Amino acid sequence: MIKGIITPTITVFDEDKNIDFEATEEHIENLIEAGVNGILFLGSIGEFFAMTLAEKKKLISFAVKTVNKRVPVLVGTGGTAAEDVIELSNFAQAEGVDGAAVITPYFFQFNQQTLYNYYSHIAHNVELDLYIYNFPARSGVNIDPQTVYKLASEYKNIVGIKDTMNTISHTRELIQKVKKELEKEFAVYSGFDEYFLPNLLNGGDGLIGGLSNIAPELFAEFYKSYQKKDFKKINEISNKINMMMEIYSLSDPFFPAIKKAVSLRGSNLNAACKEPVGLLNESQSKNIKIILKKVKLI
Repeated sequence: MIKGIITPTITVFDEDKNIDFEATEEHIENLIEAGVNGILFLGSIGEFFAMTLAEKKKLISFAVKTVNKRVPVLVGTGGTAAEDVIELSNFAQAEGVDGAAVITPYFFQFNQQTLYNYYSHIAHNVELDLYIYNFPARSGVNIDPQTVYKLASEYKNIVGIKDTMNTISHTRELIQKVKKELEKEFAVYSGFDEYFLPNLLNGGDGLIGGLSNIAPELFAEFYKSYQKKDFKKINEISNKINMMMEIYSLSDPFFPAIKKAVSLRGSNLNAACKEPVGLLNESQSKNIKIILKKVKLI
């Protein structure tokens, strides 16, 4: 089980919107050197929804080779067509990834039985460790803890969940219902950075949060401080994370702001995003810079 901070990494593109593998490698090295506990490729911040299957496969192969087992590698393989999810998950397993994060199917707001059917079908056809990805604000549907418990009980390869909910209550319910009652290990991660500490205090396993792209060393230090019970340092870093949360609100969607913040910290990357998302304006960039200065990151 991966514990601590897993970075859902940005995908770096060049000016022609092709994957910039050189800059991607630089970013991967920065994350690992800073001390993150794992990396998730092709998550929401990774713009999985805007990439072709061929692009995803190229990135997965590159990621596994570049990380080279230094930290666990997870990949987002979710989508609306279950057979595509199965194909990409099996490809990822063959390449050597450690697990696949599968978002709840979107567009139709499926009921719990249909969600169960979806994950059951995938788990039947994939041997790789699977992590349910719950993000109702984007998918339009919330998976119930009872449904998660049923799936995790019946399928040995359903081993965790990323719970991107703007409340700790749902995550706490998952920890109490699923994690504590199952007869196997089951990982529960929060998806919002400000819930890193509440997740751990409630018995969860950590965070898959986007701000760690910007300051991976800060989040790595936070987790180490938690393990050492250094509450003064925990409080200091928590205050910085809370201030950084404003970055998410500076662009809609939020990932251009994350990319811009990474570049402002000196990374050699183009902050371009896949179509139809454009670059940030001068005011947005200025506000991101203000936040980074406030928390002493630049």
